[in-house]
Amino acid sequence: MTTETIETTRDGTLWREAPPYFDDLEIGDSMESSGRTVTEYDVVSFAALTGDWHPQHADAAWAAESAFGRRIAHGMLVLSFALGLLPIDPRVVLALRSIDGAVLKRPVGLGDTIRVRARLADKRELGAEMGLVTLAVRIVNQADELVARMEIVVLWRRQSEEKPDETDQADETDEASLSPLQDGRLLA
Repeated sequence: MTTETIETTRDGTLWREAPPYFDDLEIGDSMESSGRTVTEYDVVSFAALTGDWHPQHADAAWAAESAFGRRIAHGMLVLSFALGLLPIDPRVVLALRSIDGAVLKRPVGLGDTIRVRARLADKRELGAEMGLVTLAVRIVNQADELVARMEIVVLWRRQSEEKPDETDQADETDEASLSPLQDGRLLA
């Protein structure tokens, strides 16, 4: 099997433009994301959001004397970035169900660039509307070294049956049934 980039499916269409539905996925499908460089801003913002001001992340003098010899990104920040690097399109991916077996192998320092390699490890139907998809995720740095690994399980939409053309009915939509965002009241 050839490794595909995260941007394309077997037929060459872009995942972000035409993401595959559950039934079009095959065990063994693989993908690779673009890179993302971890910055000072990322680490400080994550510390502020979580309250994790451990000196390994926040104190350059302390971190210089640590086992890592420098400030590093929070492990949970690295895992969160990995999830964000995957092309999770809300039209087909309904929800993250679990993160399993996360292992942090190497530190990610400020200025390091990570990318994600994922392989479809398992899929299971949950009914007519969705299925569970397990992705084996590997996060690598700019030197192609493994920095973390995990499995994620997501709820993935199955392709629905074609619905009759609703364009004729759209003109008759009652404005009262629209949300404030849909009818523009919230945007005014």
